[in-house]
Amino acid sequence: MLSQTAAGHPKTGSKASKTDPNLIDAINQIFALFQVNYHNQYYSAFGDNTKSENLAKKLWLSKLSDFTPETILRGAEKIIAESDYLPTLHKMLNACRHVGMPAGLPSPRKAYEEACNKPSPKAEQSWSHAAVYLAARDCGWHFLANTVESKAFAPFADIYQQYCERVLAGEELIIEKPKALPETSSKPATKKKALAELDQLKQLLR
Repeated sequence: MLSQTAAGHPKTGSKASKTDPNLIDAINQIFALFQVNYHNQYYSAFGDNTKSENLAKKLWLSKLSDFTPETILRGAEKIIAESDYLPTLHKMLNACRHVGMPAGLPSPRKAYEEACNKPSPKAEQSWSHAAVYLAARDCGWHFLANTVESKAFAPFADIYQQYCERVLAGEELIIEKPKALPETSSKPATKKKALAELDQLKQLLR
């Protein structure tokens, strides 16, 4: 039977005692949702072992604590709507990242497609978000253009996620325009100057 205290109400004075009670409730709620929706798989994983279930909840609580309770619940609902299988912690983390994206940040898949399809010069294009451009730049334009998606998407998505987390932390990302090349004089060299330069070149070749 599901324990409603399984996510843990830590002892007073411990580091975990500062955990938001709403986060603990969110973890309990998503495990309850998983129990109902993945009944057989859930009991195959935990059976009636409350200790094992409690340890899993505490692990998920520690790894999901950077997300809001609302994001955690929405992440669980997304998984339930899209998958027939009890999620791993890794899948839950990805779901929370997806539903917790700030406004304007495309999904990793959309960002990847955008990065691959933008023409050059890259920095001069209009991007849905600076994070997409920066992730593609760091991943490597040549790499993205010459590597099949099955091998290129994962490294791009990892870099993109790092930029997304910086955005979530409040950092403003900027696309720096490449510095313009110094202007050169269009005035043709005089015959005298041209001869002098030719003479200097001859001296160097002796």
